[in-house]
Amino acid sequence: MTESVGKVKLSQWDALLLESLRGQGWSDEQLLGITSAAELPEDNSPFQFDYKQLAAFAAEKPKEYRQAVTEGYQIKYNTIRGIRSWILVALGKEPKLELEEGREAVEAELTADERIRVEQVLSFGWAISPADPQADGVYRIEPVQR
Repeated sequence: MTESVGKVKLSQWDALLLESLRGQGWSDEQLLGITSAAELPEDNSPFQFDYKQLAAFAAEKPKEYRQAVTEGYQIKYNTIRGIRSWILVALGKEPKLELEEGREAVEAELTADERIRVEQVLSFGWAISPADPQADGVYRIEPVQR
């Protein structure tokens, strides 16, 4: 678990909106110009993203938005399902959810770079560790305290 010092904090939803547009091929330059974008894409995914919300955030807090796009961000507050959604949207991987009380976690197969990326965006209070010392590349993301 690392707290990214100096990183702008985004809501879990704003992070998903940003990563969804990145997944559609939007460059940093396009993301930075979202407030003047003539047309925002319509999302037909199960998430039903409304990108006007991200454009509004960019207009309200341009400095923080620019920093999030160009330097990265940390999510303010993660939930189990939110972590699963972020991995799906940002990395294109379908993680497993464990929802048994007292054992709540997300398990995902990640490359070393993807693991670092997940670790950098996780909010305070979450840890990422190998799910099984024998299974290379499978990580478990769980609350530090239960």
